[in-house]
Amino acid sequence: MRIFENLNVDFIAKKKTAYIISTTLFIIGLVSLFVNGLQLGIDFKGGTEVALQFEKPINIGDVRDYLIKAGIGNTEVKTFGGETGVLVRTDMQEIPAVVFSRVLIPIEDEIRKGFPEVTFRRVDSTSASVTYEFPMPEVTNEVTTYLESKGFQSGRVSQEAENLQMIVRVGITDWIEEIIREKLPDNSFSFLKEDNVGPKIGQELKRDAIIAVLLALLVILIYLGFRFKFIFALGAVLALFHDVFITLGMFALLHKFIPWLNLEISVNVVAAFLTLVGYSINDTVIVFDRIREYLKIHKTAELKDNINRGINRTMSRTIITSGTTMLVVAVLLIFGGDVLRSFAFALTFGILIGTYSSIFVASTFVYEYATKYKKKIQF
Repeated sequence: MRIFENLNVDFIAKKKTAYIISTTLFIIGLVSLFVNGLQLGIDFKGGTEVALQFEKPINIGDVRDYLIKAGIGNTEVKTFGGETGVLVRTDMQEIPAVVFSRVLIPIEDEIRKGFPEVTFRRVDSTSASVTYEFPMPEVTNEVTTYLESKGFQSGRVSQEAENLQMIVRVGITDWIEEIIREKLPDNSFSFLKEDNVGPKIGQELKRDAIIAVLLALLVILIYLGFRFKFIFALGAVLALFHDVFITLGMFALLHKFIPWLNLEISVNVVAAFLTLVGYSINDTVIVFDRIREYLKIHKTAELKDNINRGINRTMSRTIITSGTTMLVVAVLLIFGGDVLRSFAFALTFGILIGTYSSIFVASTFVYEYATKYKKKIQF
């Protein structure tokens, strides 16, 4: 199937309009990044993320108030997949010492409930665990198994037959669970997922993500420099930088004004940006390949005419490829849920801006360079 088979548009003549569009988007993105900043996920800033599924519809505002009043600072609470799902994010990794004893109450109450005749004592505790000692090894084993069946992270301190101690791991999730069960006793819930990332790991991931994108651009620059000419490679990388920066700007802008899109930067979004880089450069290479073909065939023709021919002849392929890909990512954006929304948005907007930049940024840059410096491009 071919569309726009006989297209004959003077794209180079529209470069001033393209400059205005790109400059406007660039300024909007730059202002948004400085004013609003990017919403980083716990992958990069560290913290705890918990997804809960309730039996009955839940009021997000009430849950937020419960957690803030309980002392969980800098907490973000939003819907997750529907009116019965809740996503809780906090930058805390450890339970504060002042409330640690409160988190242990459900554990000790469960032990007394299951083993009312057994005596035990707390022998050690840290910010992430508590250790109990029992009178006999058999009792220790039974209590450990019992707590595991109730959803606690319990285990024997030692595998020796004479072991008397059991360790139970506790965290922010246990505190959140204790608060919500106390405030909403008639609405039971289950945990869908729990993610914990330390601040050091988050900083390492942030650094690695930046390095990955920069290395991708560098490798593409080298590859295209060998395949075409350096000016073509520079135009392509400039277009990629244009795509990535404007898409980041849209993340900063729309997260402020359309928060339900859940546009935060996570490892998945970095993967989407790398996919965008690959998709955009593929489109640019196809356009450049056709331009090079026409430069070889029509050696006496104007550079402007050869560039326009190359873009016009690849437009059919561009529309079909971009259109079919857009259908898939648009479905992910609409029906993929909160988890995939930021990933799908990065690809949806990225495909649009990538297709635009292949025509009006990469190709136009080559034309501007050759015209300004009066370079004759030959292969």
